[in-house]
Amino acid sequence: MSKRICFVGLDNYPVLNPAKGHEYFGGEAVQQTLLAKAFRDLGYAVSMVDRDFGQPDGEVIDGIRVWKTMKEGDGLPGFRFFHPRLTSVARALRQADADIYYQSCAGVMTGAVAWFCRRNGRKFAFRIAHDTDCIPGKHILGRLKWRDAMIYRYGIRRADLIASQSKIQSKLLKDNFQLKSQIINLAVEPPSPADRGAERDIDVLWVNNIRDFKRPELVPELAKRLPQFRFVMIGGQSREHEGLYSDVENKCRTVPNLEFLGQVPYRQVNRYFSRSKVFVNTSDSEGFPNSFLQAWIRGVPVVSFFDPDQIIARKRLGAVPDSIEGMADTVAEILGNRNLIDGLSQNARDYAERHHSPDVIASQYIELLSTLPAQDGIRGPVFG
Repeated sequence: MSKRICFVGLDNYPVLNPAKGHEYFGGEAVQQTLLAKAFRDLGYAVSMVDRDFGQPDGEVIDGIRVWKTMKEGDGLPGFRFFHPRLTSVARALRQADADIYYQSCAGVMTGAVAWFCRRNGRKFAFRIAHDTDCIPGKHILGRLKWRDAMIYRYGIRRADLIASQSKIQSKLLKDNFQLKSQIINLAVEPPSPADRGAERDIDVLWVNNIRDFKRPELVPELAKRLPQFRFVMIGGQSREHEGLYSDVENKCRTVPNLEFLGQVPYRQVNRYFSRSKVFVNTSDSEGFPNSFLQAWIRGVPVVSFFDPDQIIARKRLGAVPDSIEGMADTVAEILGNRNLIDGLSQNARDYAERHHSPDVIASQYIELLSTLPAQDGIRGPVFG
């Protein structure tokens, strides 16, 4: 019985290898790495296809083999899309030689992996990362949006399994693409013993990559409204949003009760969650943020404008204001009421432990993938 899975994520390596933790990575890199380790622990041969960060090709880290593609910026303008980008990806996919290929986030990579799987008789599992993945014309893509959108549409229509994060995403996908998906929760890493004993010396924490739809410029405004509380802001510089990063950093320097830390490696970020009392999210849209789970598993309530499937409101995991004024009032109310914050904290921790364990999530994927029929070229029953 063959048990081989490959995770395709070109920003995964900084999460997998702490030595590269200062490099850019997104929430999907965290999810793929957590799932990869869960599949490994369940006895599967796990590999990754990733960007070239200077690592040896085929390197094994924590039992996961990493096949590399190109370096950021490699190739000649106008030609690099095909070579070395697509050619190096195709080579790495062949080297992985898996039965199932798992990819997430709308983009060219969705089409590339789908094409490889169809051509070689392998299975393709795609996970929706953001609500806009389900809305034509709204995808978060590269500069050539028409080309990338066309390739993405090709890929998602050829996925053997589509995983969504919420009922909203599932409905959007059905309405806009006439495709069905399976709702599968995200995974979260439990806090370490050292994290559990951390002092709660940060009143309000914000963690996200600095991008326009995350609305990071609202954080200094919120901190100014609440000068009695200590704020910490963590956010890496995102490609094509360098100017926004500089603007936000400069604004934060003018707010005495706000500390801007910039990019912080994944393993160190968790420590900040453990030190926090309240986590805030200012995005106007998301998928299901990893940061929510990192907060909840540590008993930190979330105050957010965005509430996937109304989970925050329904489960009392924090609060959902509708304005910056409302967010300021809500944060002050929570921090000023010991009974309220204790109740929200317990709800948050219980919810995350019950519904977002990595081994439970991996087992859900295995159950769904086991129902997929084998294709020509696959060594045996797919995860049967």
